[in-house]
Amino acid sequence: MNRKASIERFQNEEFDVCIIGAGSSGAGAALDAALRGYRVALIDRGDFAGETSSRSTKLIHGGVRYLEQAIKKLDLAQLRQVRHGLAERRTVIRNAPHLAHPLSLLTPVFSFFEGVYITIGLRLYDFFARHDTFPKGRWLSKKEAMAQMPTLTHNMHSAVQYYDGQLNDARYALALAHSAAEGGAAVATYINVTGFERNGNRLMAAKVEDVLTGTSFSIKSRLFLNCTGPYADAIRLMANPKIEPRIRPSKGVHITLPREVLQSDSAMLIPKTADGRVVFAIPFEDKVFVGTTDDDYADGTREPTLEPDEIRYLLDTLRPYVANVPDASEVQAGFGGIRPLIVSNRANTKALLRDHEVEEDPESGLLSLLGGKWTTYRLMAQDAVDRVAERLNSQARSETATHYLVGGENYRFDDWHTLQATYQLSPDVCQHLMQTYGNRAERVARLIRENSEWAERLCTEQPYILAEVIYQVREEMAVTIRDVLARRWRLELLDWRLTSELAPAVAELMASELSWSPDEQATYIRQYQALVATFIRQAGLRTDLITA
Repeated sequence: MNRKASIERFQNEEFDVCIIGAGSSGAGAALDAALRGYRVALIDRGDFAGETSSRSTKLIHGGVRYLEQAIKKLDLAQLRQVRHGLAERRTVIRNAPHLAHPLSLLTPVFSFFEGVYITIGLRLYDFFARHDTFPKGRWLSKKEAMAQMPTLTHNMHSAVQYYDGQLNDARYALALAHSAAEGGAAVATYINVTGFERNGNRLMAAKVEDVLTGTSFSIKSRLFLNCTGPYADAIRLMANPKIEPRIRPSKGVHITLPREVLQSDSAMLIPKTADGRVVFAIPFEDKVFVGTTDDDYADGTREPTLEPDEIRYLLDTLRPYVANVPDASEVQAGFGGIRPLIVSNRANTKALLRDHEVEEDPESGLLSLLGGKWTTYRLMAQDAVDRVAERLNSQARSETATHYLVGGENYRFDDWHTLQATYQLSPDVCQHLMQTYGNRAERVARLIRENSEWAERLCTEQPYILAEVIYQVREEMAVTIRDVLARRWRLELLDWRLTSELAPAVAELMASELSWSPDEQATYIRQYQALVATFIRQAGLRTDLITA
């Protein structure tokens, strides 16, 4: 992906569809449209998956909570969500097996009858997923459950095990955008829409600003597709100030704890909380994420961050299910995201449907993809591009169900042995490269032949090597320190202290590729470390986590 070349195309071409927002749905729509042969522009005011799409629970699922509500309330809409989710989760894993995989989840129960109830529900879950190859759920004895997750409370009666999927959300969205670019789309980050040019009321071009340079220009397109998630109303109102808002934002946060909290490769589903939610404790790399919350969030101008009362809530929710609950001082990081819930007459955000809708404004012609969740991103994108096809009078059909993403085709994790033999890297480094870049891991390792120092690790705690930063700048459009540490790697979600410590080394590598001056480099380091320090302070955590 070449940002400069894409910007030149934006200024000189007219596109069939300009997609605003490069999260899961926008990047997915760009790939779908490019594979159908359309001329596609994909832009985002920040990085790929810079907002909600990089801050999910990292689960690919049909939604056990939706199934319970569907059965209890005979709600066919929720049942439809479950069926869609379960059908799509196998496609998500198939198309990028380096970034997504099945995940075992345990649900501790405290009585025989509770075990029966949950087992029946999960048997139904397996029934709707009967066409995939996921292992089937089963009821575990206390001894069996403790063998899988030794830190569970001894007060439990037993546990029910089932399977869903897990993904690296930010890198998955990046793979979608990268695949769209290789399919012919013009793709660029840090391009902010400031307005529209019109022929009468119909949109003819998007007025945009390059956030990195301050340059303004217009992107001409026959159609515009709004895929900005919780920020969709801002684009909708920019296109037509007379329409009603449709999005009710909901904030969800996660805390990051040491891996020892679970001591397991399985995750935990906590089925009952004080306010009727479900909470997950999920292993991710060398940590455990616990989340999520669900609260109205009105301030769309401010990044959602972790707060002390949210930490207390999540630790209190975890308390009945593990033998030794961590203290707040053991929280090592956290992250917050905003769900794009579609407005309805339901009373609260946790009851709002997360299914999606493709809206067309008859006055401006703007298409908006509203709602949805990560698991069904491909179906959402297909529905949106089907609407684009109707408007373009095209018969082209979606090809994304069987299209491997960048890094996914012919992927074999065991190829890390070949990588190690060829480049003499440590086993954990080679395994990390395979799981991060898939069949393109060798392209990263090959950079070592350009500069042998790039084989070095950035730190002893993680398997990251210097060559990755070079690759991320050259091939993955990383242009800021946070692009690397928060999304190309996931360190900002895992360890705030280490993230801050590594920022100068990452900046030095990026400066050599992006021609930053010494003053620019120092400024970018200072700004990013100040941002991380703000996260720590707002969470009420120890100030010794902050790098001076």
